[in-house]
Amino acid sequence: MQGQPAHPAARHGRAGRPGGHPVRLRGHRQPGGGPVRTATPAGEFELRPVRPDRDLALLTGWMNDPAVSRYWELAGPPETTAAHLAPQLAPGSHSTPYLGLLDGAPVSYWELYRAEADRLAGYYRAEPGDTGLHLLIGPPEHRGRGLGAVLLTAVADALLAAPGCERLVAEPDLGNAPSLRAFERAGFAAVAELDLPEKRAALMLRQ
Repeated sequence: MQGQPAHPAARHGRAGRPGGHPVRLRGHRQPGGGPVRTATPAGEFELRPVRPDRDLALLTGWMNDPAVSRYWELAGPPETTAAHLAPQLAPGSHSTPYLGLLDGAPVSYWELYRAEADRLAGYYRAEPGDTGLHLLIGPPEHRGRGLGAVLLTAVADALLAAPGCERLVAEPDLGNAPSLRAFERAGFAAVAELDLPEKRAALMLRQ
């Protein structure tokens, strides 16, 4: 799974969203709360908030991988990745970036957000309990092994068990076959196609 596409000209639609409240995971305060940990068939998985002082170099490397940059369009120096993260880390952001660790090793990058406060709400009928998510698998050796579906299932289960989350929303690029397969295997159903400014996407939901 290579990840979700970024929003090129309107990249602020993913990273610089208007104000709101971040998604809350059970037992997890945002930002900066304790980590979420769960056992998966692939190993012990931990989802923790991104800290640029610790994670920027790693994330910049992932964003410069051609398989990732094809969809996220964030290839460039560390300042490019930092500018993408900064609005999400600002007070009042309704999107929160996370690093996913598997058995202690970083393998994925996540963005969780309140869909009703996102630009995506202009393309489908958003509901107050909708939580949106974006995901990329960073290390190339972890792609093409079904890991995306395993991690999506674990995170989706945690989100849907948390108070205030009634439905999960994703909008993978229709051309990103690995991403589409991973969401389907994690229980998401494609319910529509959306013409977003930068892509034609599948609207995928899980309840």
